[in-house]
Amino acid sequence: MSSLTPLAATLNVALGGAAGAVLRYQIGRMLTNALGVKTVMQFPWATLTVNIAGSLAMGLLAGWLARNGSAQSEQWRLLLGVGLLGGFTTFSAFSLEMMLLIERGQIAQSLLYAFVSVMAGLTALYIGMYMTRLGA
Repeated sequence: MSSLTPLAATLNVALGGAAGAVLRYQIGRMLTNALGVKTVMQFPWATLTVNIAGSLAMGLLAGWLARNGSAQSEQWRLLLGVGLLGGFTTFSAFSLEMMLLIERGQIAQSLLYAFVSVMAGLTALYIGMYMTRLGA
């Protein structure tokens, strides 16, 4: 059970999320400057980079929290895992959840989760775009 008040927990997530979002934006700018606009328009290098880096960071954080759990673990999880990495990339949370399912031997559930996440996400995006185009 967390010793953080709901307000303190929310502030940890908000602070981390703001930092993660800024970091993601700056990495996108850096890659655009380094690779050129044409290159980043042809392939989503920034998103790929952020997703891989965020997944690595989430693995490091989850491993560290599991090994060094303390009274402040929940605060670190909220600030860095939910906030910073959530603002940086939600793919890191997806990767962690997939790995936990796999480690528990829930292979079918992990495959279902991956399939539904990608397909439902793409379908929802398409529906949203289609709905806004109807009004145009």
